Amino acid sequence: MSNAVNPFGQVLVALVTPFDTDGEVLWSDVERLIDDVVSNGADGIVVTGTTGETSTLTDVEKVKLVEVAKKVAGSRAKVIMGGPSNETAHAIKLVQDSVKAGADAIMAVTPYYNKPTQAGVLTHFRMIADATDLPMIVYDIPGRSGIPIHYETILRLSHHPNIRAVKDAKGDFAEVSRVLNQTDLLYFSGDDANILPHLSIGASGLIGVTANIAPRPYRTIVDAVNAGDLTTATAEHKKLEPLVRAVMTHVPGTVAAKYVLHGLGRISTPRVRLPLVGPEESEAATIEDELALVASVDGVDFSNFRPDRNAAAGGALPKIAGTTR
Repeated sequence: MSNAVNPFGQVLVALVTPFDTDGEVLWSDVERLIDDVVSNGADGIVVTGTTGETSTLTDVEKVKLVEVAKKVAGSRAKVIMGGPSNETAHAIKLVQDSVKAGADAIMAVTPYYNKPTQAGVLTHFRMIADATDLPMIVYDIPGRSGIPIHYETILRLSHHPNIRAVKDAKGDFAEVSRVLNQTDLLYFSGDDANILPHLSIGASGLIGVTANIAPRPYRTIVDAVNAGDLTTATAEHKKLEPLVRAVMTHVPGTVAAKYVLHGLGRISTPRVRLPLVGPEESEAATIEDELALVASVDGVDFSNFRPDRNAAAGGALPKIAGTTR
């Protein structure tokens, strides 16, 4: 793993945003979920990221999520504001507001839909990083943004003092190794199925969706890799595999994670905001079949899993559009 100082933590949860049945943020559930994952090994909380349904959150909700996360996590975990926008000016404003709200770090995603050139990507990230003294993670996820962050661009970004890490959902392990060899950037696995492979080649940690449900095994994996114990890390990885498949394969991870969390009684509803919708009957059945293959995951008792397909059906249409600012 990199010898650079890590200001983010190692087991970072890409937090879902719990809603009530009308699609409004259920703040009591937010607090409960944050305390749950931190108490079970997470040392970083990423709020308002893709998994948190950032595209349908209002700016007021985003900033309040930072405030609430900081209040609950305290000194136990770092709070990272994710997103923040594919509009550079909007992203800068959200970062500045999040700093005031107590964020410990920022994660900025490649501008999605705009599909800028690499010069535009570079400028976007640099201007966001210029707007704060907080450490920043750049999020490379071409499957959602439509474009990758090219190797040469990552090298140029590494020279900015506030850009300290990459969240990688590109899966080019040769490139990860190359960047780790040539820069002081930290890497975080952004693909739940590839967390152990990323750690094995020098990544510093993970930003995981499945960690909403089972943070404790990821703590075990990271601690084992830190100690050079690949046997223990591999055993935990194998135990998690069917759970990761259930959450990350059949429907968007946010949808599946909420479905499972609700079935375990950890959040009050599995509601998502449109255009996301809950799993259809066949999708729910497949998720449940995958969960039946989970033999033993530390900190989660699937014998108490009670899925509610009716509660998960459809999606909510909130009263205030997420882009309103």
